This record gives sequence, structure tokens and C-alpha cells, in this order.
Amino acid sequence: MLEAAEWSGCVVTTAQASQGSIHKRHERGFRNKEHYIVEKRNPSLYNKAPQTECDGQWSCSGVILDRSLALVLCHGAIFFPFLKNNENAFSKNNLLAEDFESDLIIQVECPSLHGTSSDSKIKLDAEGLQQRPGLGLIPLSDEAGLPTHQLLYQAQLLMLVPCPEFQMAFSRLFSKAEGWEFSSEEEKHEYGELQKDLSYLHWFALLKLRSPLSDRHKKITFVPSSMLEKGCTVIACGSPFGSFYPDIFLNSISKGIISNTAGDRNVVLLTDARCLPGSEGGGIFAAERDRLCLVGIIVVPLCWKANEWVGLTVACSISHILENIIKSLSLTKALEENNIIATKVEGFCSSDLKRVHKLTKKQIASVVLVDSGQVWGSGVLVNPKVVLTCRHVVRNASRVTVKIRHPTSEMFQVLSGQVVFSTKESSPYDVAVVELKDSIPGIPEPVLASEYCTGMDVLIWGYGAFGESCGPSATSGVLSSVISIGDVPVMLQTSCAVHGGSSGGPVFSSHTGELLGIVASNTRDNTTGATYPHLNFSIPVIILEEALQRYKLCGDLRSFQELNNVSHAVRNVWRLQRIPEKVLQSKL
Repeated sequence: MLEAAEWSGCVVTTAQASQGSIHKRHERGFRNKEHYIVEKRNPSLYNKAPQTECDGQWSCSGVILDRSLALVLCHGAIFFPFLKNNENAFSKNNLLAEDFESDLIIQVECPSLHGTSSDSKIKLDAEGLQQRPGLGLIPLSDEAGLPTHQLLYQAQLLMLVPCPEFQMAFSRLFSKAEGWEFSSEEEKHEYGELQKDLSYLHWFALLKLRSPLSDRHKKITFVPSSMLEKGCTVIACGSPFGSFYPDIFLNSISKGIISNTAGDRNVVLLTDARCLPGSEGGGIFAAERDRLCLVGIIVVPLCWKANEWVGLTVACSISHILENIIKSLSLTKALEENNIIATKVEGFCSSDLKRVHKLTKKQIASVVLVDSGQVWGSGVLVNPKVVLTCRHVVRNASRVTVKIRHPTSEMFQVLSGQVVFSTKESSPYDVAVVELKDSIPGIPEPVLASEYCTGMDVLIWGYGAFGESCGPSATSGVLSSVISIGDVPVMLQTSCAVHGGSSGGPVFSSHTGELLGIVASNTRDNTTGATYPHLNFSIPVIILEEALQRYKLCGDLRSFQELNNVSHAVRNVWRLQRIPEKVLQSKL
């Protein structure tokens, strides 16, 4: 099933012929002129920021849209260092090859397909096994059974095209005022302005290889992102570190879900599939029966909010990109000459892709945003009038605002809620109970879990990172650990990504839909200040089950008071402290 992602992925490298080693490789000649195969002397992903940016080489991932037409799509940022005049560049509807340096060289590296001629197979020689700088990896040789089957092609630029729909939605979602960053301080210093200029993010490049690829796979299948819903499983295929060492990193696969969407027909896609720098331009694929269909192009593999790492990847809808390309190409002869229309979105989607499991829809319906006026967080409806959340979300407030967004509506329903219980600051269980002034009809009560199994698939829902901008987000993972005192679970650890604002959000079993617990925190390294969204802790709902049942039946809150009177063992677990072992004194 992964074949479509693997054979369509590639690495695109740009450099000026008068600078850098790409030109030198070209002078040494190609092994096979028909396929433009050259010796493997791949440059690093990003050179350290030179005095003139175009003195370097730039690379990113790409997607082969149509092998017979030799059409490749990649991110446009790697072309801007070679722009002749960028004063009015961003006001144009497109940029053509003539807008860039005339000696710009573009090379595309992709895997050769099984069954191609033996002449096209590139093998590592002794020189190729020398240790590389940077990561310090030594690639495995053919003797280990892993020969490299990569081809290197020269390409020409047909056009750079912006996606204004993505730019508009992205700007609304990722406000600078909220402290969003898309590269670390180290990357900004090392890689130059290209890494931090958001003006490049919504541009995409359409390339044409100078010779056709194998006809075994004609073209990739596209599905409009408007067909996607939160919780859909997706595959990300990109090449981390770009051209640093595609022998190892070419077309690396990551699996996740659609965490959230935003903008016109879901033009902005957010996924928890993990990607790394260099994956920009790679594909996001959704499963359609027994094959993968391209739904988006990776734009931002990493992002931070207020110095907190957010473990999500941002992608742009492929349908919007192609629509803008076809619109721009219709004004030129390139559309007719290259038969670009053949790559248009197919516009169909099977019921398998469109259908989101009923359990997932129930989960979305129960997730709420809790606003105390000081901070906001998440919560879960355990019945039509009762919300379970965290103590630090309500912040000692007696009343809070609760907002719920039904899956079929773009509008929030706003309700008033009274905080009827909140654990003491001294309690390790960070819990609060909110009773709504009005009940919410049609909300199914979640089934509370009674059993926990390490390794089970889980989903965490909440309003982390984005607040009410685009409704609740979901992240997927596994139950990494169940920490118990005696036979009673007292803490859950998951590998899902959670962020500020996720507190109080529900943890559900992916398979049964049972409510496992509520998110209490992720982890921060107090020494470095780094946060780890994939290392987080939740309160098992089994701890709260008896008190919830008693309160729902007779309005009695006394059972919740037991959360303030827990053992030292439980307190030590939540303090992340080990109980000191008794050490026998030496008689010497």
C-alpha cells in the first residue's frame, strides 16, 4: 500500500552553475545521458548562511505527479535565493524560469523502480562509504544487502505558483502575536533568512524532467482535502535533511492522523505524522481502499508556540495547489505543451475515505473549551450537564464559560458553567467538575474505561495550541505506560502530542471509544526549558468513576473529596519522585 508514496517521492536540489558542487558534478559527466545519472556526491541540505544566499545549494522533498509526463511538484522556497529581482515577486500570480538566474541548475533524485535496467542502478563505492560531516552516519554497503537504486535527473522550472487560499488561512491560524515560530534559533542563525521568511511558505514549484520516467506508474491519484475529516489516517512521505544523504533518508515514511483542518475546503492540513526539516515538499497521503491518494504537500514540518514545541506538521491541500497551477498555466502555452490538465484532481472519493468511524464523531461531540477568564483549556462532557476538566484550567473561578462546537457546525455554542468541585492545590489529582446552567441535548455519554492495557492505540482531543480557531484537534499515539499503586491505575502516560490548552482534554481508546482519562500535563525540562509534547500524563477515569456516578445520581460531591486524601505513594508518582530505598548501614 505504501508503494504509491515511495515511487512518487523525490529530492529536489537547486544551485547556481557558477557556484557550488552541483556544477562540478555536471562537468564530470553523467554515467547515462539518457537518464542523467551522475556520481553520488550529494550536497548537504542547507549550507551555512553565506554572504550571498545564492552562493549555496538548497534542497527539499518533492512529489512526482506524473511519471510519463515527467512532472514534479515541490516547495518553492528553495528557488527564492536565485530570484533576480524580488521587489515585486510576491505581488505576481506566478514566477517563470526567466525570473531566476539563467545559470540555475535543478536536479531531482528519485528511486528507480524494480524492473528497470541494471545500468540505472547506482551502487556505493569505497569513496561513497566515507563518513559524512554533520550527522556522522556511515551508510550500509551493498554487501549488507541494501543496494541503492536512485536516479538523478536534470529538470527545468515551468513555474512557481502561490496558493493565496493557504496564505490567508495560515495567517489567521498562526498569528505572530501568539508567538508562533517555524524554525529554531539555531536554524535561523545557521541557515540564513530562507528558514524564517514566512513569505515563501505558500509558493510551490512545478518542474519538468528532461527525460520521461518509467511508464510502469503513469500518475498519482489525487483526492480533494475537502473529503478529509479529523481522525483520518494519513501517511507522510518526505526526505529528512533533503539532499544530505538520500541513500538513507530518501522517502522516509511516517504515519499519523488528520489532527485538524482550516480554511477554504480544508486548504490547511494539520497532522501528527512526524516530519523533519527537508521534508518540505513531500506528500501527505490518505488511504483509499487498497491504495494511497495524495491529499497535501508538506509546508512546515516543525513549529513552536511561545517556545513550546508543537508536534504537528502543516501541509497545503494538493487540490488547491493544482487549481492555482492550472489557472496560471492556462495563460501560457505550458499547459498545452505539457498536458498539465492530465494531473487535475480526480474529484472522487470512496466511502472508505469519507467515512469517519462513529466512535470518532461521538468523541468530537463531547470535547469542550473551558474559559475561566484568565486561561482556557479543554474538558469533556461526561453527561449533558457535567464537564470534567483540570483544576489549573478553572483557576479558582466559581463560574466559567464553556464552548462546544458540533462536528457539523462552524459556530460555537456558548454556555455558562458553575465550578462545583475543584481539588486542593496539595492534591496530585488536578481535577475540577463544572455543572452547566443548561444541558446540551444529543450528546452521547462516553463509556468509562475499566481496564487499561499498555500499548493500546489512543486518541487525545482538545483545544491545545489553536484554541477555538478551528475546533478541537486530535493527536494519535499509544498508551505508553500505566502506573498503578497496588492494582489501581493512578497515572497514564501516552505518546500523543499535547500542548498548552490541551489540559482537561479526554483520552479515548481508538478501538472501543471508551474514555480512559483526562490530560493533566506534558513534560518540561526545568534545566533547558524544553517541553516534550509526546511525553504527557493523564488522570485515569477509573479514579473518578465512583464519584461521578454518585454525583450524577444524587448530586452528592462528597466522594470527590477523597481526591484530596490520597496516599504518599500516589503523591510521589505525580511528583515524578522515586521513594528512597532503605540502605543498610555498613558495619565497617
